[in-house]
Amino acid sequence: MAPKLLALSSLSSICPFHIPNSTPTNFKFHTPKPTLILCKSTEPHTISESEPDGYGAAAPTRGDIYLQRQQVVAASSSVLATTKKKKKKKDKIFNVSHLAPCCYGCGAPLHTSEVDAPGYVDQETYDLKKKHHQLRKILCGRCRLLSHGHMITAVGGNGGYPGGKQFISAEELREKLSHLCHEKALIVKLVDIVDFNGSFLARVRDLAGANPIILVITKVDLLPKETDLNCVGDWVVDATMKKKLNVLSVHLTSSKSLVGISGVVSEIQKEKKGRDVYILGSANVGKSAFINALLNTMSYKDPIAASARKYKPIQSAVPGTTLGPIPIDAFLSGGKLYDTPGVHLHHRQAAVIHAEDLPTLAPQSRLRGQALPSSGPNLDSQIADRMRSSGLSGLSIFWGGLVRIDVLKVLPETCLTFYGPKALQINIVPTEEADEFYQKELGVLLTPPRGKEKAEDWMGLETKRQLQIKYEDIERPTCDVAISGLGWFSVVPVNKSAGISNPVSEVTAGELTFVVHVPKPVEIFVRPPMPVGKAGGQWYDYMELTEEELEVRPKWFF
Repeated sequence: MAPKLLALSSLSSICPFHIPNSTPTNFKFHTPKPTLILCKSTEPHTISESEPDGYGAAAPTRGDIYLQRQQVVAASSSVLATTKKKKKKKDKIFNVSHLAPCCYGCGAPLHTSEVDAPGYVDQETYDLKKKHHQLRKILCGRCRLLSHGHMITAVGGNGGYPGGKQFISAEELREKLSHLCHEKALIVKLVDIVDFNGSFLARVRDLAGANPIILVITKVDLLPKETDLNCVGDWVVDATMKKKLNVLSVHLTSSKSLVGISGVVSEIQKEKKGRDVYILGSANVGKSAFINALLNTMSYKDPIAASARKYKPIQSAVPGTTLGPIPIDAFLSGGKLYDTPGVHLHHRQAAVIHAEDLPTLAPQSRLRGQALPSSGPNLDSQIADRMRSSGLSGLSIFWGGLVRIDVLKVLPETCLTFYGPKALQINIVPTEEADEFYQKELGVLLTPPRGKEKAEDWMGLETKRQLQIKYEDIERPTCDVAISGLGWFSVVPVNKSAGISNPVSEVTAGELTFVVHVPKPVEIFVRPPMPVGKAGGQWYDYMELTEEELEVRPKWFF
């Protein structure tokens, strides 16, 4: 008995899909899931209109449709699996490796081979801690010495560290922070208010990438008494806007007195959003001290931060104390806090002086402006009489052994006020005697460098820059001249209380000329005057801003 031939119209009762009345040349099979890949036959079977019934391609059965569907699902799942593996490999490239145990004080990898290198631990201690799984709770030998006040340098290539072992270069420290550009993180950028321009890290976006930044100003407790922090905060925001660095907010803080730290904690908790937090800044800006203050403030409400205080980073005046990222479990909500190596800037004074002289650059108490002309203990009687009669013109001012200022052209009433470490004394001599005085007194009266042996290896004041400062308002500071890594001096064209015997000059506008000598890599910045002291709040003027400017302008807190 011959088999019956089914007509195309009768397939609808068998197949679960709809076949149109016209005779298509291809059949398309649609799956109910939109993620599946549709397959089309590369060699279609056509049905000729002239052929009689019973010839041509047969319709797919339900088994064929099921098999095709399973093949599509398997192919799509294999494609998704391979793409996920590629993404995981890319993510692992930029993650910080925590496999090697590091010293919790400086972040250097632990080892037992070289005694003088950072991260060294004696074999017995290493084996004991490894046995009890406590390698991340070890302080290396160098950090132990630093904690007892020893000045041990670890960063080479800065041109001023005689003796000792050069462990790491500034370029290598920057490479350790290069992964930040590729990670999602919250950046807390620290700037020293005493060395605002020298420690600002103008190219911080090269390290931070597109990550959000919270700007923290440290050491505000060192500003002169009666300083209005409202004026200082507005001054900092203006300077930040001119540097075109977009930040979330600005905080004025003191790690010593914990001023402003709670505001930073609140901002971090608000903007963290599950990300790790990186403390970023130049060397000796106070990162480790800030982290200790941060953990101290957080420990009242966060038990994780309280336990992290037992193993906190080492604080030291030596550049390069932190040699690698130090992860700290500090947040109850998850994520880590990282103390990062200080970014070394060759243009700061700390990069050129001997390690034993570094403490003299760090102010230990409030700054007190030293105004000239004045009668001080280091002034010769002839120099004092000359300043009272004709002012500072024709004199050279030595700020320790690190800075020399030749006053070429000023008004008789022009006043210079110096803000910096008390250990650096100011000496004044006639300009024609300045070279001989420097060679004779370097290492003795002009320190640092301290001692004749260090003075013989001293590179000298090789950089010379002439400053022509224009002024309009004679009774308010015209500008600050900041020395990178040291401090600054403000320039007031006419100071009525300077004690000049001649009457005040009838001048409305003009120009002052100075020549500043510093060591070769050190930079000199001319900036708007910082409103410090009681007088700063009186002459400082707030800018009038539009509503659009106020929206873009970051808020500041203290």
